[in-house]
Parts: sequence; structure tokens; C-alpha cells
Amino acid sequence: MQGPSGDSAELDELDGIGQAELVRRGEVSARELVEAAARRIERLNPGVNAVIAPLLDEALAAASSSNLSRTPFMGLPLLLKDIGATQAGLPQYSGSRALLARRHRSSADTELGARFRRAGFVVAGLTNTSEFGSQPTTQPLAFGPTRNPWDRTRSVAGSSGGAAAAVATGMVPIAHGSDIAGSIRMPSSWCGTVGLKPSRGRVPVGPLIARDLVEHVLTRTVRDTAAVLDAVHGAEPGALHIAPPPARAYAEEVGADPGSLRIGLLSSVDASGVAVHPDCAAAVEAAGRALEALGHAVEPGGPAALFDDAFVANWTGITAARLNRLLETVGAALGHAVTADDVEPYQLAFAARGEIPARALLALEEWQQPYAARVASWWARGHDLLVTPTTGEPPALLDELVPPPEDPLAILPRFLQIQCFAIPFSVTGQPAISLPLHRTASGLPVGVQLVAPHGAEDVLLRVAAQLEVAHPWGGARPPAPGG
Repeated sequence: MQGPSGDSAELDELDGIGQAELVRRGEVSARELVEAAARRIERLNPGVNAVIAPLLDEALAAASSSNLSRTPFMGLPLLLKDIGATQAGLPQYSGSRALLARRHRSSADTELGARFRRAGFVVAGLTNTSEFGSQPTTQPLAFGPTRNPWDRTRSVAGSSGGAAAAVATGMVPIAHGSDIAGSIRMPSSWCGTVGLKPSRGRVPVGPLIARDLVEHVLTRTVRDTAAVLDAVHGAEPGALHIAPPPARAYAEEVGADPGSLRIGLLSSVDASGVAVHPDCAAAVEAAGRALEALGHAVEPGGPAALFDDAFVANWTGITAARLNRLLETVGAALGHAVTADDVEPYQLAFAARGEIPARALLALEEWQQPYAARVASWWARGHDLLVTPTTGEPPALLDELVPPPEDPLAILPRFLQIQCFAIPFSVTGQPAISLPLHRTASGLPVGVQLVAPHGAEDVLLRVAAQLEVAHPWGGARPPAPGG
């Protein structure tokens, strides 16, 4: 540090807990943390386009609160994803040109937004996301693409892509994300961050009602991930889903001995036309060797038919129906049915598939419950964890992920290739974490996903912390701008 004012570059080396501890000891102020983050955003963001709405004035005002001294995070700057959790008065566009044109702002705190404030976070800006979070890449027409900090010709995945790029570059140590089909885990994989999707019902997601949706954060360290979960978990009144309470604080699981676990390795799927990239399969094999070295019993295999043609047909059908309903809601807010001037062609084309009878939609919904029960039963037969690639391929070129204007849904098979290991555990509601354990020969991050039974975030955090110590990733940073 450079005295009490702090040096932005040195603060950048600390995780969220480390920065909050400096404030707790009186070595820097919350205002100085915000100012340092603002300098990093100003310097780093032009190269990656992660932050689409800096909120420096609002953050500085919040950092002056006398209540921060009684909070876990002491005024630490946090970036909110431009969809999901928000706070009253902040802009929120959901990656949409129509909402951007209306300069839409939130009328009230969501429950998670309020919990972030009570935990002592100060919102310093909004991060880029795909339009309505509906694509596994972050290239909205409203704000342009977020570029992968490891190779700026490549995607950061999606839809929490801006959050992942911001954390990977060190703009902030912690950024909010949401995950309905891999949207925390996949950007973590492609940017080299830690991304936990909690169990269904662990973290509040209201006012939205979506079976597959969860929200949490992306970080660089397992201890930050655990500490935020301690600060925000627990059902809100009237919650549709409720996860079992933890036995103790999640922070206490970091460094706790997980014992010797039985772990399965799965690096393939059964859907037609989906072939897992060799780098992703190699990441799983390397993770298996690392887990064996830590004393775990590792064996090949996992749930059967996890991602086969029947699953793909069900998931694409139900997703189209949900998107159709979402665009209907957006149209109601706009006062007219959405058109190509309001919504991207991919959304319009996919939503058109969702014009189905209520009986068909009910059948799609009913299919998912026995599927989830069958997949979850694999753990009940004596397994503790499953290890898979987080994504089906390493970071893809941005140009390859643009939906063709003449046939926007022609990109869907490529999207499914990326999402094939993430989507199933959104449907089952199990907790899953992506860890930055592997690199391609050219240095691109490749994440490894650990999946536990519903409610077992404690097991995930113990093993993730074990791997972090054995194979530390904290010092790995993307090249400097222009590098």
C-alpha cells in the first residue's frame, strides 16, 4: 500500500475479504476502495467492454454510510449484472435496446439487492449480459460484445460474461451473476474465475418465478465465494423453493477436511452432434488425477443420458415457451407487441417456437421432474461428487457466435455444444461450481465443474478449497491491455 490512500494496483492483488479487512483495520477507507475500483474500470474496461454503466457517484455516496463498519464487506465495490438482482433507482436494461432507449430504472430493491447492501457491498456499476440473459455468449446489440481478456477475439460466454471479465481483469474482486442454464459457470470457465451456482432455493431470486434460476457471484477465490454465500443465503418469505439450512457457516468449510470422497468423472454427452472438445476432456482427466492425489476415490462415469436427444428436445421446447412469455411481458411494458426494432432476431425466432398449447407446455414441465429425480439418484447410490467440463469447448471466437441474420436459430447447435454440461444441473437444481483448473496450449482458461447433491454446497466448498491450495490459480491474470 501507499499509506492510507492505498494503491490501486496493489489492491488489485487482494481478494474481496482481503480488501474488506484493510478497511476494518483502518488502513484504507471504503471511499478509497471505490475510487481505486473506478480507476481500474476506467483503465481496463475499454479493452473488454465488461461494464456498461459505471455508477461512481452512487457508489461514493453509499461508501460514506456509517453503517458499513458493522458489515462483513465494509464498503467493498460490487458490480451488478444488468439483469436480476438490483437496488431501487439503479438502471437496469437486461441487455435490451428497448429498455435502454427508455432509460429503465428499478423501482425497488430485489431481496438479493437488499442483502448485498446489508452485507456492506457498494454497487459500482452494471456488467454486460446477453439480451435477457438468453445466450451463452455476451454480445448484445444494445452494448456490443464483451471481449475475453485472455484473447480479445474470443467470447467470455454468457450470460454473466461482463461479470466474469471484470473479475478476471481485477476491476473488482467480486461481481454478481445469475445462472439459469450455466450463466455463472460458463463465463467463469472461459475467463478463469470461480463460479458457484448454489442449490435451488439457497439464494433469493424474487420477484422472478423461474424453476431453474439462481443468483450468486463470480470471484477469484473460494473463500470469497463462501463468504458471500454466508451473507446472502436463506429463503425470503413466500419463497417457491427452500434449500436445507447449512450445518455451519460456509466460510468454515474453506480449509475443512472433506475426508475421502467417491467421485465420478464424466467427459462426454449423448446428444446427436455434440462432441466434447479434447481440451475440455483433458481438463477433467487432469482434475481426476489431482483429486486422486488428494486421497479421493475417483472413477469414470456419471448419470446416464444426462444430455441426450430427449433432454435437448425438452429443454429447447420449454425454453422457447418461457422466452415467448417473457417477450409478451416486455411487449406489455412497451405498450405494443415486440418487433425487430425492440428485440434481437435470435430472441424473436426462438420465442416463435414457444407458441404451443398449454397442454404441450404442461407435458414439457412434467417431463423434467422424473428426469431430475433420475439424475439425482446417481449421488444417492454412494457418490459424493461428479466432475465434468464446465463447457463443451474452450473459449470460442466472437465472430463464430453471431446468429446468422437469415436464420438466427442456425446457431443453436453451437450454443448447445457450449452449454451441454451446464444446463442439466440447472434443471435438477443441484449446486455446481466451476474452477479455473486448466489451460489450453495457447493459455486460454478451461473450467472444471464439480457437482454435489442438492443442499451440499459445503462439500463443494471443501473440495474446491482443497484444489485451490494444491493447484493455486490466484496469481494467473490476463495480459495487460495491449499485451
